[in-house]
Amino acid sequence: MKKIQSLGDLYEMSNKVQHILTLFSGGLDSTYVLESLKGVSAKVTALVVDVGDTVDEDELYMIARHYDVELKIVDAKKDFAEQSLVRAIQSQAYYFGDYPVSSSLSRPILIQKAVELANELGCDAIIHTANQSQNSLRRLNGALGKSDFKGFYGSPYQFSALSRESKKSALVKSGLKGFESRVASGDSNLWCREFESGVLDDPENFDVPESLFIWSIWNPEFHLLNNEIKVSFENGCPKSINGLPFDIVDMVDFINTHVGSYEIGRYIGFDHLEEDEKVLEVREAPAATILMKAYKLLEISILPTDLLKIKAMHNDLWTQEAVEGRWDSMLQKASYAFISSAAKEITGSVKFKLSRGQALANSIVAENPKYIRDRDGWEIMTTEERCVNFSNSGFKLTDFA
Repeated sequence: MKKIQSLGDLYEMSNKVQHILTLFSGGLDSTYVLESLKGVSAKVTALVVDVGDTVDEDELYMIARHYDVELKIVDAKKDFAEQSLVRAIQSQAYYFGDYPVSSSLSRPILIQKAVELANELGCDAIIHTANQSQNSLRRLNGALGKSDFKGFYGSPYQFSALSRESKKSALVKSGLKGFESRVASGDSNLWCREFESGVLDDPENFDVPESLFIWSIWNPEFHLLNNEIKVSFENGCPKSINGLPFDIVDMVDFINTHVGSYEIGRYIGFDHLEEDEKVLEVREAPAATILMKAYKLLEISILPTDLLKIKAMHNDLWTQEAVEGRWDSMLQKASYAFISSAAKEITGSVKFKLSRGQALANSIVAENPKYIRDRDGWEIMTTEERCVNFSNSGFKLTDFA
């Protein structure tokens, strides 16, 4: 058995291996794992996979030095954007239409980079820190189980439950500063920042601290000219903002900063666990809000309605497989084949007027659209054409009197 499921497994495994790779964010849970591994004979390397979170390298290196472990930071923003985000936009990846799927999109990239580094360094264990109340537990374990990694893997928190306060106390006692003030757990990438646990534990009684938010804060310094933003797509891929070309990483960063400055992109909702228990989560995702909304408006403008109905089913299937950690399953591949075929037709732009907490489209320009631009003119022309066609059919209106 090579699965790590508890702190007991972690201690036992550390006496059997030579090199442990642990996924590390600098958060409470991943830092407590370093505290738990303190003094083991195996070498420990902490891996930060940067998928667009604000990486505080000084703090990460400070923690790594505190525990005398090697720190590796891998920049995976481009891979994450190109492999996951474009597909998420095209698939309208919302959780039950409620909020943009986020951490699910990053898990395959995290595991891909972890396995690559573990194989390169000769590691015989990969640790992550998801717990029973986090969907990431099955997503990360599933991805690791399907990888070519042959060593120990898993999370010591799967069957070892420690309170946040006990972890904080242990870290403070160890000499680390700052953890006592952390009020929630977080998971962030360039697409979305999400928070859970701590002050968000009880859905019937919670107050969201304003301090959690970074992007979606009212800040006129970053407001746009005329309070407008135009995003353009070519063949289903986002290409430009206000006529200027952007790669996907820079585009998402620009929108998060500038559209977020209007307090746009906040969400509160539930996520389900393996046995269908529901947990509360808070998110901010300005770029996801704008890009998903723009894409939706364009595809409705361009694609036949019957096709859109079928595509909605494939959107749900693709998103379901992502949420459950079944990336590249037969079902997800089949759904995306349909979605990507439709995406080739999506070219155009959407301009939004921004105000506090709201982005309202005021221009939709689609290539090969089905929308009517002159409704009165269309009404007159169509009535004339249909009357002529009716007359040519040999019938008279009096025939139906």
